[in-house]
Amino acid sequence: MMIPPCCIWWRQEQLRDCEMKIKEAIKLAESRWLNLFDIRWVDKSGNDRSWQMVSRQSEPKYFTGQFEPGDAVVVVPYHTGYDKLVVTREFRVPLGDYEYGFPAGLIEKGESVEQATRRELTEETGLTVARFTRISPPVYTTTGISDESVVMVYVECTGEPTSRFNTRSEVIEVILVSSRDAETLCSKKDLKFDAKAWLVILNYAASGKHSL
Repeated sequence: MMIPPCCIWWRQEQLRDCEMKIKEAIKLAESRWLNLFDIRWVDKSGNDRSWQMVSRQSEPKYFTGQFEPGDAVVVVPYHTGYDKLVVTREFRVPLGDYEYGFPAGLIEKGESVEQATRRELTEETGLTVARFTRISPPVYTTTGISDESVVMVYVECTGEPTSRFNTRSEVIEVILVSSRDAETLCSKKDLKFDAKAWLVILNYAASGKHSL
């Protein structure tokens, strides 16, 4: 939908008059996987404020300008042999329960998005990428508390699912889902879904298309 030019002008004027300003980041805690920061900033009324956030990086991305290529990949695999969407049911420690989602993982240093995708898909499902069909830019998941971003990678895959490549910290079940199965899955309110996966699976249930 097109936005009327007058609305764009008003929004630009509003931003100029009420600009938020980020001043500094103070590191509060550091660990192997996450860093905790207190961000000092100025709100639209000119008041000094603070905001706690976590980052996968040693410094928040705003200060380094390093927003590419993203922190992790989320792989949306479609199995061409079974003609079904590949969904994972994985135990997640913060939930103390199983979550329905897609194969995913951090992009390792020196890896490309494509390399990380191939590695994560095989590690978590035993399947092999046959073709990349779509790769998103970095998208943000929880901007209220983090600058973490993921790249959504849509692929076609082949092979037989197996858990033998899972790490010791992973418990992952691979589920091959038809569009009808997807509709049933999304209707179960007692299940826990990754937000990104739920949207893709819901679209698949409604349209039968595994790629947007």
